[in-house]
Amino acid sequence: MRCPFCGNSNTQVKDSRDTVDENAIRRRRECPDCGGRFTTYERVELQDLLVIKKNGERVPFDRDKLLRSITLAVSKCGVSSFEIDKLVDEIRREIENSGVVEVKSRDIGEKVMDKLIGINKVAYIRFASVYKDFKEVKDFEEFVSKIKS
Repeated sequence: MRCPFCGNSNTQVKDSRDTVDENAIRRRRECPDCGGRFTTYERVELQDLLVIKKNGERVPFDRDKLLRSITLAVSKCGVSSFEIDKLVDEIRREIENSGVVEVKSRDIGEKVMDKLIGINKVAYIRFASVYKDFKEVKDFEEFVSKIKS
């Protein structure tokens, strides 16, 4: 594993342990050249997934991109990083278990929204505002009124 600080490719694992949900291995690493310490995670990946974007382009599934978008939606909502990681892993597992190799970005967005509404309604609305591309205040009003009813 390459050191993110100095680029040395000879880093050493100082500690390994399972994550709380036991879906990954957390490794603490140290660079012998610069002394930098960093953490890596090793996760099982059952198959290479492709995401079909709105424009038809096919791109590899990017767990980090999904993690960033959910993290942005739940910021300042009291959702822990553990819960966010668990949510991302659940979504990935659901897609993999469905047996598909290609998934539409729209389907991923729907899965995120289905999960977020049970976690935090504000985060749900934040995510939906980007996912559904709200343009005006009335778009928010209509969406919130549907949630209330």
